[in-house]
Amino acid sequence: MIAEIITNKVWPNQINFLMNTKEGKVKKTMLRSLIAGAVIAGLVGCSTQQSTVNYDNPTALSTYASIASANYADALKDAKALQAAIDAFSNKPTKATLQAAKSAWLVSRESYGTTEIFRLSNGPIDAEEGWVAETYGAVEGELNSWPLDENMIDYTTDANSKHTSGNIIDTKGLFTPGGEDVTAVDVSEITPDAISALNTNGGDANVAAGYHAIEFMLWGQDQDYNNMIEDSVTNGAMTAGQRPLTDFTTDKLAKRRLDYLNAVAVKLVDDLSLVSSAWADDVDGDKGLYRAALLDQLTGEQASKNIDEATSLKQIFAGVGVFSKSELANERIAVAVLTPSEEDEHSCFSDNTHRDIALNYQGIKNVLLGEYKGKKVGPAFIDKLSSEEQAVITNLMADIEMRIAKINTLATTTMHFDYQIRPENEASVQNIVTLKNQLRRLGDQMVTVSGAYGISLTTSDVTDAEETQL
Repeated sequence: MIAEIITNKVWPNQINFLMNTKEGKVKKTMLRSLIAGAVIAGLVGCSTQQSTVNYDNPTALSTYASIASANYADALKDAKALQAAIDAFSNKPTKATLQAAKSAWLVSRESYGTTEIFRLSNGPIDAEEGWVAETYGAVEGELNSWPLDENMIDYTTDANSKHTSGNIIDTKGLFTPGGEDVTAVDVSEITPDAISALNTNGGDANVAAGYHAIEFMLWGQDQDYNNMIEDSVTNGAMTAGQRPLTDFTTDKLAKRRLDYLNAVAVKLVDDLSLVSSAWADDVDGDKGLYRAALLDQLTGEQASKNIDEATSLKQIFAGVGVFSKSELANERIAVAVLTPSEEDEHSCFSDNTHRDIALNYQGIKNVLLGEYKGKKVGPAFIDKLSSEEQAVITNLMADIEMRIAKINTLATTTMHFDYQIRPENEASVQNIVTLKNQLRRLGDQMVTVSGAYGISLTTSDVTDAEETQL
């Protein structure tokens, strides 16, 4: 099953998990129930904002908050490990330290991938308006924007083996991105602030920050072009990007590349720290403020920020639906397979797209079943459904997991995702297209889930009106 793929078959060195369970609306002292069976005491809040869990009244909403808190904490921990690996590589660029940095990036994607389910629900990762957006800044675009136009960051190699120029790395002084309404940015020194100013400056493809900018710098292009144009550079179905170590050692721009990597890593950790803090147990200023508001825990002057349960659930159910149906199924899978273009796959430089798909789905499963890392956290959203309604969802999920398992098996034995989407590989294409369709059906099931909570949603509510029309 997918949980085994995630925890055992591909990444056996995942750090062991110790899960806290947070339950119920709160007005008393919080207790956190540990999955392993031990119980420890915990406190939520400070001064007049102190909030606790009613241990006798666990809810699916508090389960959701506990999963988010643990998941973002893991993602932040792994991002810090990635930053440390990049720092070590920068201080001593060798094949070994480069590989260590790549491995740290891959591990960091394991924990971040499951957090993606918390998008599209007006939460701290991407809220576009209101106090949540003002407080946490909607940094999703700083963390995980894709696909990126790698030409803006560093050289690329075309199908005739010619290098491009005119990028951030080879520019000293003012750099002006391509696109409309651009702003020139001083890149004499590559800093986190400069990268922030450049990210999506002039267009959504002008990505300068986040996981995929680091991915491109570590791997370089995956130079397989024959699914788009006549190819003269092909490294094969099981080979990802092959950026040479000399780019970081003897090349004249080596220091600029190392500076860029370090700056992006610093920014990644800073941005993720902000989001993770929003889900903290304790309320201290902005820290923990969103989680407390989601669970209707805030008192005193902050009480106006509380989000009533019906609103919270409606935003979450709609977000899960849109993520499954429009984001994962449509934008991340269908666009790539129906183009077909490796430029449209999620992690195209490292060929890690199969893991992105598995982990994004796992995040959906975590939220629906009230689980994290394969262990029960608390009451689940599907618990209120009838046995027949639950069977529809679990059967659909079983089929999705089977199809994701096929993608992962192929990616680790025969061909990466960018080859699986090629028209000549009919069986794998059909599997991916069917997976897309099943994920869209799963998104529509959030209409049923919401109904069990007395919340009315339609299939339009769980569909992004701006999704790519295919």
